[in-house]
Amino acid sequence: MVPSEDELQTILDTIPALAWAARPDGSAEFFNRRWLDYTGLSAEQARDWTWTTAIHPDDLNGLTDYWRSILDSGEPGEFEARLRRFDGEYRWFLFRASPLRDRSGTVVKWYGTNTDIDDRKRAEDELRASEHNFRLIVDSIPGLVCTMSAVGEVEFLNRQVLEYFGKTVEELKGWATGDVIHPDDLPRVIATFTNSVAAGQPYGIENRYRRADGSYRWFEFRALPARDAAGRILRWYALLIDIDDRKQTEEKLRESEAVLLEAQQLSHTGSWMHDPATGRTWQSPELLRIFGVNPNEEDASSGETFIARIHPEDAPIEAANYARAQEAKKDFEGDYRIVLLDGSIRRIHNVAHPKLDESGNLIGFVGIAMDVTEQWQARTNLERAFEEIKILKDRLHDENLALREQIDQGFMFEEIVGSSPALQRVLSSVVSVAPTDSTVLITGETGTGKELIARAIHKRSQRAGQAFISVNCASIPTSLIASELFGHEKGAFTGALQRRQGRFELAHSGTIFLDEIGELPAETQVTLLRVLQEREFERVGGSRVLKTDVRVVAATNRHLPAAVAAGTFRADLYYRLNVFPIPLPSLRERREDIPILVEYFVKRYAEKARKLINKIDKNTLTLCQSYHWPGNIRELQNIIERSVILCKGDTFWVDPAWLSGQEATPTTPGPLMEKLQIQEKEIIEAALAQSKGKVAGPDGAAVKLGIPRSTLDWKIKQLKIRKYRLGSESE
Repeated sequence: MVPSEDELQTILDTIPALAWAARPDGSAEFFNRRWLDYTGLSAEQARDWTWTTAIHPDDLNGLTDYWRSILDSGEPGEFEARLRRFDGEYRWFLFRASPLRDRSGTVVKWYGTNTDIDDRKRAEDELRASEHNFRLIVDSIPGLVCTMSAVGEVEFLNRQVLEYFGKTVEELKGWATGDVIHPDDLPRVIATFTNSVAAGQPYGIENRYRRADGSYRWFEFRALPARDAAGRILRWYALLIDIDDRKQTEEKLRESEAVLLEAQQLSHTGSWMHDPATGRTWQSPELLRIFGVNPNEEDASSGETFIARIHPEDAPIEAANYARAQEAKKDFEGDYRIVLLDGSIRRIHNVAHPKLDESGNLIGFVGIAMDVTEQWQARTNLERAFEEIKILKDRLHDENLALREQIDQGFMFEEIVGSSPALQRVLSSVVSVAPTDSTVLITGETGTGKELIARAIHKRSQRAGQAFISVNCASIPTSLIASELFGHEKGAFTGALQRRQGRFELAHSGTIFLDEIGELPAETQVTLLRVLQEREFERVGGSRVLKTDVRVVAATNRHLPAAVAAGTFRADLYYRLNVFPIPLPSLRERREDIPILVEYFVKRYAEKARKLINKIDKNTLTLCQSYHWPGNIRELQNIIERSVILCKGDTFWVDPAWLSGQEATPTTPGPLMEKLQIQEKEIIEAALAQSKGKVAGPDGAAVKLGIPRSTLDWKIKQLKIRKYRLGSESE
């Protein structure tokens, strides 16, 4: 029996849902009691299209448009929208509508329900917010993070991963067949990863990954599985840790140990440590070899084993020397003989240094033992036969060239070659200032290697991994120097067809080297001063202020204080640049480095020219050391390259005419140079007068002027200043 309309309404009023019925044109015809109670509307208020007053204003257009679309199609549909409760609160509902058709298929009525989905929507919003927060957290982690499915497929990669590789998530999903892993590491990585996924065990491996710029860096890849309550793997969480610096440090340590071992073998020098309180000792492999001790013997490391090797006549003397050194806590050295197991005698030169704790208590000695048997024998032979001196001297000279080549490496700082005190002071300054961010001003004559010093500062700074940008301020036209340094906007001047970044932008986070800084025009000096003071600038033709994080290293062969006095260089800019001055000595101030430099450049250019040169003419070395080298190292380098090209045999030589013809010829200075020399002379004479004619010392003129004594001596000679006259006048 078909229920009556009243019975049907009673049924609809009792079902636990908000139900309604509508005419074929979509106008409301009926709402059940639950719908009316929920919205607080009466049946009359909700009829026809007035039911839309209960819909959230932001959802109304979307709902009515969708409702009309299904009326046109005659197909069932559903839509999510917010419905107002009788108390004014809106909650999310799922609106479902289904058509009722007659036998001919014509829609005669629509029936629908509204289902409360507000809790589900809130849960979905919270989930999305949680996922968003998770992504923000992971993207802010200073590391490379990813997640993978239970079978090892890439699911999520944080921003740092995408930026490092310069690829999309889809591209990185194919890591096993792509180029992100170094080809030499890929088979090992795939095998290890496959085994870990199959076994469900944590995954860890070190391998190289290709950065977006094409360079490879070492990473440690760690992955841990996340499991459900039943122990099933849900996904993998992985972290990539950059260990490239550590790997390089380990490699350098291994290389240092190998170099130390080789150096000890070459110089026949062994090292040792001894703790007098406990008797514990340590000996290097070379020391064991020198004393003829088998490292596999049970008492190989015992101090008594080495003491027993000392010649009976020398043992008491050496023991007394060591005892006195322990009592005085002082360095000591001595010479003694050792007797090897085969009866042969070797002569040893021993040097030791005490180790003290913070309270000054002796905790041990560190020393070296050098096998000087050959040197001693050579000296004895020379004393016995004076007529053989020249032969032995020449032989030692030739034999020492190969050894010198390797010893010279110990005096090299990047490509800066030498061991003179003047150069060592420069390198000490480089070591001190490099780790800081202080501005450095390098001064010195042309050809002294100012850019090499600047690069050495950069490589030993915390910015070593970033760009080093070099700019020669004297080689750029005055009209373009500002654009070159700070960039320009499109249309800033004729020919500016597009925006261009300047050198300061390119050097961001790195180091910029401004060579020939004294040649900067006045207007550019102002902009550079702003960069040094405020760390900001604007492109030429632009108005947007750009921040910069750049370390500035400047260099000049000019005397900037004289330029300041002449008004061609800003005093405030000079003081900003002169935070940490490094004056470079000329080659004539470090003549002891010339033999090392000659050998270094001869080797370099001989290899380049594919020539075998293993000797250097002694007269050539004497000639090079006596020449004044106005062009400094650059001139020396050019002379050697020319000589190597012309060299026919295995002995390097330099034509004396090339140097004698290079003497500086006096030239007539122009008006500007005369003015600068006069001003420079006046400044130096004033400083000499204040110091009573003294050049060196804490109250000397060199300190007052902030220049090396050697440079001031040269200036006094060049400008023909009578310093003693100035001293007597000032007294």
